[in-house]
Amino acid sequence: MSRYSNRPLPLFSRILAYAGILLLYVPLILVLIQSFNANKHGQTWGGFTFDWYTKLFDNVLVQTATVNTVILAVVSTIISTVLGTILAIGIHRTPWGKKMQNFFDMSINIPVVTPDILMAIALVSVFALFRSFTSIFDPGMLTLIIAHVTFEISFVVLVVQSRLVSIGSEQIEAARDLYATTAGAWFRVIIPQLSTAIIAGALLAFTLSLDDFIISFFVSGPKSTTLPLYIYGSLKRGISPQIHALSTLIFSITLFVMLLVAMKNKIKAPKALQKK
Repeated sequence: MSRYSNRPLPLFSRILAYAGILLLYVPLILVLIQSFNANKHGQTWGGFTFDWYTKLFDNVLVQTATVNTVILAVVSTIISTVLGTILAIGIHRTPWGKKMQNFFDMSINIPVVTPDILMAIALVSVFALFRSFTSIFDPGMLTLIIAHVTFEISFVVLVVQSRLVSIGSEQIEAARDLYATTAGAWFRVIIPQLSTAIIAGALLAFTLSLDDFIISFFVSGPKSTTLPLYIYGSLKRGISPQIHALSTLIFSITLFVMLLVAMKNKIKAPKALQKK
């Protein structure tokens, strides 16, 4: 252990750290407080109330948008996780030449760094071309799922690939030396070690799908409104406390899922150390 590891941070570094935390969480705390404010306009405190949450659950438009958002996030996450994991394994395990490997690396990274507005325009153009042959590519849930899978795959590939690099190729060879089949070596040796990376990639894809607005705005239809689109439409009429309540619920669910995953990894860690 380094002799510097237990030293306290300098005052300036601590101030920057606290300022960063405040910048991240103060707006969220303010949204939480306003979701319980009885005053509709929010300039002053009108008392504590749960009415905005009650009205939120009675709002049919919010219910429809929530169902659409969950279906979109779950389906696109499953598809992108499966395809991204297979693609990461294929790129990593196949003995490509240097030029081909660089081509694959560039192809995976381009969707990550491409601005969402350019990705949205490209997808709209592709769907418009496909609609000249069939009507199934009309703006709706199918186009949303395809669009979300398109930009989620790259993130899954990058996460899984980084784990594959740390595992190396020797373990497959060792398993084969112990008379394991190729499928057996993958499912009993490699996939269990990849599970945390696959889960991390899936969570990242799920979060990106829930949060996406620009691409969804371009490829969605009138019957496939998601929560980000609903919130954007509501802002044109002024920020309602129901939006604060909805934002609080979304953040709370996301935080709860992250805590569950963190606790699960913390519980598993001692067992892994004991085996070693």
